[in-house]
Amino acid sequence: MISLILSFAVLVAGYFLYGRLTEKVFAPDGRQTPAYLKRDGVDFIPMPTWKAFLVQLLNIAGTGPIFGALMGACFGPVVFLWIIFGAVLGGGVHDYMCGMISERHDGASIAELSGIYLGPAAKWIMRVFSVVLLLLTGTVFVNSPAALLARLTPDFMNVTFWIVVILIYYVLATLLPIDKIIGKLYPVFGAVLILMAVGIFAGILIGGYTVPEITLRDLHPDGLPIWPFMFITVACGAISGFHATQSPMVAKCIKSEKQGRRVFYGAMLSESIIALIWAAGGVAFYGATGGLNNALTELGQSGAVYDISTGMLGPVGGILAIVGVIACPITSGDTAFRSARLILAEITKLDQKKIVNRLIITLPLLGVGAVLTQLDFNVLWRYFSWANQTLAMISLWVATSYLLRNGRHKLSSLMTALPAAFMTAVSTTYILMAQEGFRLDAAIGYPVGIAAAAALFAFYLVFLIRQKPSAE
Repeated sequence: MISLILSFAVLVAGYFLYGRLTEKVFAPDGRQTPAYLKRDGVDFIPMPTWKAFLVQLLNIAGTGPIFGALMGACFGPVVFLWIIFGAVLGGGVHDYMCGMISERHDGASIAELSGIYLGPAAKWIMRVFSVVLLLLTGTVFVNSPAALLARLTPDFMNVTFWIVVILIYYVLATLLPIDKIIGKLYPVFGAVLILMAVGIFAGILIGGYTVPEITLRDLHPDGLPIWPFMFITVACGAISGFHATQSPMVAKCIKSEKQGRRVFYGAMLSESIIALIWAAGGVAFYGATGGLNNALTELGQSGAVYDISTGMLGPVGGILAIVGVIACPITSGDTAFRSARLILAEITKLDQKKIVNRLIITLPLLGVGAVLTQLDFNVLWRYFSWANQTLAMISLWVATSYLLRNGRHKLSSLMTALPAAFMTAVSTTYILMAQEGFRLDAAIGYPVGIAAAAALFAFYLVFLIRQKPSAE
């Protein structure tokens, strides 16, 4: 329990100290934001800070910090270290920079920002990569709520029935102005997500459960190595490339640049606190990583969440679990498709004020999503996780290029370059070793992953030495 409390303290301190340093490096000012400059009543709409924060939190979180944290906890309490340091030094910086750089470019997507700062080839790679990731995300967050709803409703309302219902909702959330559904529902469900985490933490304390202290030992019952598998499995809660697709959406709605730290960095660290609680709760409830792993295998992610919630909190926990596991993933899925619509709108130049143009993009997207729902959830999650962390890697290199060009001090770019190099090693090593990748031995995967990170970091150092910074 001491490790868990100290982990909370590190995250809170990280927000006030490292978050403030990140803000200082970016240097927000009093310029008018896209929410006012490009106000269109659909995607560019000013939001109060509290609402922008809750929308951002639910956009980036959903059940990601629950499912990912539970699967990551199978490696043991070492996962606490990845969540806290990954979030403070990587995830918070990543989300803040992606949101604020987008805000400086009229709410442009991460794909467009990649073109500006990494070149035209990077723009097209990221356009394809981002849309594929968003489709995977939307699909991943259809299956789990549909499965739980099917268990709780009459037989004729099977998984297929609920998938269709959820996809119909996605059409509405993707098409309608952001303040009509997302702006009204997200603050409520964001509060539910927070309440679930608070409830589980209270359950740990009141129930007298034992939370193991941090150890660097690999406790995964299947023998999966911590490097790089844990860093991919906990895709949300530490650092997530999916956030790079969501932050630009909220960047279109913030009223002032000085809201950025609270909205972007703050939401990321709030998600990390939620992930910490669920990681601790999973191991504490089942007593060991083996028990947790068996529950995830036999019950699925949604079933394990329901099991933990009802076991710790009784009927109240069951209600919270049902609402959370149903509502939260759906609210990440709909913004995934919405972000995909915005990226495709940038490519096609279709004016999104016209609902016909929104339909032209939205309906084919959801059709592809419907096909993907037929794939196995666990396989989808692994591909989603790898794509997620690879996108985070690229987004951090975009932010590094931005700081090299616009930062007041060249060395400030190390704030993004170091986590970018780290994530390069993670993503490269994983795809070389994973079952869904090249299935190579660690003797090949480890050195090649490190070499890839070292090569890109060396390339960065060359630019660092040559670049002449100019204040924006």
